[in-house]
Amino acid sequence: MQHITRIVLLVLANLLLGAAILIFAIGFFPHKVSLPGLAEWSAHHAADLTAAPFDKVIFMVVDALRSDFVYGNASNFHFTQSLIRSGAAIPFTGHASPPTITMPRVKAITTGSVPSFLDLVLNFAESDTTSTLSTQDSWLAQLKAKPGAKLVMYGDDTWLRLFPEFFERADGTTSFFVSDFTEVDNNVTRHIPEELANDDWSGMIMHFLGLDHIGHKTGPRGPNMPAKQHEMDRIVKQIYEAMEVEPHLKSSLLVLLGDHGMNEAGNHGANSAGEVSTALTFISPRFKSTFEGLQSPSKDFEDFKYYDQVDQSDVAPTLAALLGFPVPKNSLGTLIPKFLALWSSEKERYDLLYQNARQIQQVAYATYPEAFDAVSCEGHNTLSDLQKLACYWAEIEDIYKSPPNSRDALNEEMLKIQVFLKEAQSQLSGTASKYDLDKMYIGLITSLVALLLSISISGAALLSNAFCGLVFAFIGFSYAFTMFASSYVEEEHQFWYWVSSAWLISLAIKQQRIDAKDVGALTASGSVVVCALFGVMRRWNQTGQKYAGEADLVTDVFQKRPLVLWTLIFLTYSTISRRLRKRPAELGMKQMTVIPVLVAASAFLFKVAFTAADAPELLKGVVILKPVLDFANRYSLISLARIVFMGLGNLAVTALYYERPWVSQREKASCLETMHAIMSLFLITQTRTVNIPLFLIFHLQVKLLQNSRSLQPLELLITMLLLQYSSFFAFGGTNAISSVDLSNAYNGVGGYNIHAVGILTFVSNWAGPIWWASATACVLSRNTASSPGHSHFDYFGVLTIFASVGILAVMAACTILREHLFIWTVFSPKYLYMMAWTFVQHMVVNGSFSGLITAGG
Repeated sequence: MQHITRIVLLVLANLLLGAAILIFAIGFFPHKVSLPGLAEWSAHHAADLTAAPFDKVIFMVVDALRSDFVYGNASNFHFTQSLIRSGAAIPFTGHASPPTITMPRVKAITTGSVPSFLDLVLNFAESDTTSTLSTQDSWLAQLKAKPGAKLVMYGDDTWLRLFPEFFERADGTTSFFVSDFTEVDNNVTRHIPEELANDDWSGMIMHFLGLDHIGHKTGPRGPNMPAKQHEMDRIVKQIYEAMEVEPHLKSSLLVLLGDHGMNEAGNHGANSAGEVSTALTFISPRFKSTFEGLQSPSKDFEDFKYYDQVDQSDVAPTLAALLGFPVPKNSLGTLIPKFLALWSSEKERYDLLYQNARQIQQVAYATYPEAFDAVSCEGHNTLSDLQKLACYWAEIEDIYKSPPNSRDALNEEMLKIQVFLKEAQSQLSGTASKYDLDKMYIGLITSLVALLLSISISGAALLSNAFCGLVFAFIGFSYAFTMFASSYVEEEHQFWYWVSSAWLISLAIKQQRIDAKDVGALTASGSVVVCALFGVMRRWNQTGQKYAGEADLVTDVFQKRPLVLWTLIFLTYSTISRRLRKRPAELGMKQMTVIPVLVAASAFLFKVAFTAADAPELLKGVVILKPVLDFANRYSLISLARIVFMGLGNLAVTALYYERPWVSQREKASCLETMHAIMSLFLITQTRTVNIPLFLIFHLQVKLLQNSRSLQPLELLITMLLLQYSSFFAFGGTNAISSVDLSNAYNGVGGYNIHAVGILTFVSNWAGPIWWASATACVLSRNTASSPGHSHFDYFGVLTIFASVGILAVMAACTILREHLFIWTVFSPKYLYMMAWTFVQHMVVNGSFSGLITAGG
């Protein structure tokens, strides 16, 4: 009865922990006021709609087009640079606010708003019915609402999900298979000649993905980057030349831009200078008569700020003015002042700026009505920033009712409006920090209750070993402390590497005291091997933010010597295959030993074929694999992956049938080890090729730990816990969204499937921690039987204590530091990572394996 009560309480503790995470997230992540409907011109709008300079827009998004890719000395956009020199192209550096990933950036560019940070999650969990902009105002909605207007779209299918049923013609391409540099762009390019000849559309959107994919694979200086830039430049030339000669394109505007940039490792998602700086160029032959040319290429800047910098949200109101429709209702952008030169009348310029200011004021009023209602503008110095903004608007509105007639007076009023626009943009862009503190505090209290409850349940297990209890407490408190410093969060791997190293060394010192005659003990030489292997593991991938992209074993050794890499990979597959063949032989079923060999061979075949498509440089010079690759090329990668998955499923079912884990503790332990080997093959299938040998290192470490009868279960548990976290970073993981690996997210998936892609994405990025969770179940199921003082149940209870400490610390840090400069670039991503660690790794993965070793225990 007591055992059942403890289980119920532990389940309750985890339910409280999950509830705390969700409640805190609701209060912490941004809440935005969204005005419904489409914006309309005010009754006093003076500018004639026919006075708009353009009637068509060609919107060319090149994914991850960093500013220097177009403007720098090393750029291959030679034709575009010639347009800048001639005055036909007006260049800017577009600032992309974090999170610097596609879907939030497309929202900002089209609506002019600042997307919620939670859109970062939706970028990976997008479906046809969630988070669309079909009911929100945008420049696409405004353009589509014009009589006879039609839109066409080719490229990244994010646009199709955000704007369902918006396009007369469309051809979408998924953005997540990052190994394709060519087809994703050819699928767009093939439509261009036909669409340039058509005169039935008002807006054509193109979103090219190849340059972003090259960045992810080889970085911004990769060998394929110059050719891709030249390819994109040729498309600009093709469109521009058509604009010069085709009558129906005479009043067309070409906008070339990137949705975000990339860092020196080729990734994006965070806030480094390279990630937030994008090219933004407005192109038209008509500009030559109004604007002077600028120097191009420009000298290179370390901060990637070329020419004038504007916010990406400024694109929406600028297109509204250039194409003759109202600014989208929820826009926080400001009309780029340089384009006011296209209107000869000061009255029209003044009116355009006023309409932009009036629209932003409406957003400000909907967000902070208390600041605009009955505000006394006396005692200006005592007013809040929002109240000062309200007073400023009242002054602008009064003057607009009776505008001055002189040119100088109008120019002075336009400067006032521009100041108001920038101040309002600055104030409202911070709406993301409008927290619901009540919910955040409830989340904190609930997580604290979960922590106290888990301590009351499993704290005795920690107290049973004073040294382990002290170490566990030190790790927990130290980890919690690091969550309050942005640099520690960015370089979290250093904490786990140092703590793990210190712990392994302490175990080695303990082993030196073991009698050498005890052949079952982990000898001093064995402990040295474990430490040495950990040293190799931590140097496998350079990770974190400070040293991202610098040399490591992968770049310095294996990419330069692929044969060494594939030798280690073959040994890894062979080791697992041998383990799977051994058990059927022990059970007297030698005829069954061929099945594991076939499954392992098919997994190896798939990985060779996948590497040829994903990272062909890793096969360069490895002649021995050419026959394997020739055979694999007969089949699609999707088919090969499905064969592997079906083979693994067959092995799992067979193992359950023959092992009969429900019979006894011995059979259960044996079945867990077989399942662990099957799990290892699955995780390898979902792992980048260069990281596969890490599983061989893990296998050797576990063998040494498993052979030790001197290590108590709590010591083993702490070891495994540390290695779960360390392995995550050893695989190249960080707390930045830019490090999320999507290269294996579509293994065996023929189309976009949110559930399959979501699971495979998590497995790909948490392969190391999942492996160690599985290994923990194997080791503890064998070792705790000889230590009756330690219950299997305490395994998950202790892990719940640590999970509660971690999430409570991150919640506290996000609450205390909510006004911190890096709250949305460092602490918010960390909270999302902690959600994944807690909900999936802790509750699902560790919880499942804990249940397996508890059952029948």
